[in-house]
Amino acid sequence: MRRPWLVAGGALLLVLLAVAVSRRSTPQPPAPAPAAVSAPRLEAVSALGTLQPAGDVRRLAAPSSAMGGSPRLLSLEVQEGQRVKQGQLLATFDNRPKLNADLAALQARISSLQVQIRMQTREVERYQSAASSGAAAMVLLEEKKDELVKLQGELRQAQAQRQGVQVDLADSELRAPLAGTVLKIHSRAGERPGTDGVLELGAGDQMEAVAEVYESDINRVKLGQTVILVSENGGFSGSLKARVIRISPQVRQRAVLSTDPTGDADARVVEVRLALDPAAARQVKDLAGLKVIARFTP
Repeated sequence: MRRPWLVAGGALLLVLLAVAVSRRSTPQPPAPAPAAVSAPRLEAVSALGTLQPAGDVRRLAAPSSAMGGSPRLLSLEVQEGQRVKQGQLLATFDNRPKLNADLAALQARISSLQVQIRMQTREVERYQSAASSGAAAMVLLEEKKDELVKLQGELRQAQAQRQGVQVDLADSELRAPLAGTVLKIHSRAGERPGTDGVLELGAGDQMEAVAEVYESDINRVKLGQTVILVSENGGFSGSLKARVIRISPQVRQRAVLSTDPTGDADARVVEVRLALDPAAARQVKDLAGLKVIARFTP
């Protein structure tokens, strides 16, 4: 009588085991992957700058006078941004007229001494031939020789003075030591040049740009980085391509100010030098000092 229940219980147990095995062998769907967290996008660095010649910058000073000061500027022959040739006249100083007068006076004195020396030489020769006739002639000969030596000494002194005036006269004109571009003029006609000199002359034929990057952004600027330049005030159309070639190791106060009156004039910046592509350099070769906006690609 108990066997049918035993058979039914065993069958139920087998069914339960089969269901358990079936669930364990069925593959479970994979858990959804966590959503990827996107990295924050770096913003491009922008900075103000200027176009400058790609060479040395010479600061040309005024000559020093005998009293230790500098003469006043009589005339200025060039303007900022102007291209000049080597040896071209840039400025003259107010000591030039007096130096010309001194040179003319010395030249006249030298000519007079040369005439006196020729005459005195003939006198010495005449007394030389008569010296054998007696002691009196010998004394006169010695006097004539002494006078000749004195005149020759005065001539040498005048010639040395003339040479000095000629040097000062050359310094009374400021000429370009090399071909380049006038970057900045520090003194005008009628002014006495100070420690900044008369003007700054850029020596290069190619153009570069110097950008002033905020010290908080300089860590995002690298050598070789691509930079796009645009004119802040429409000095040229379109954009120029450049690359970073030098990053200054010094932090200083900004020198290029924005036309925006709310700009921070006391901001601390790092100077970054940019080489223009050849085509871009040709486009702006006569725009030294032009203000630009530099955008550094991330």
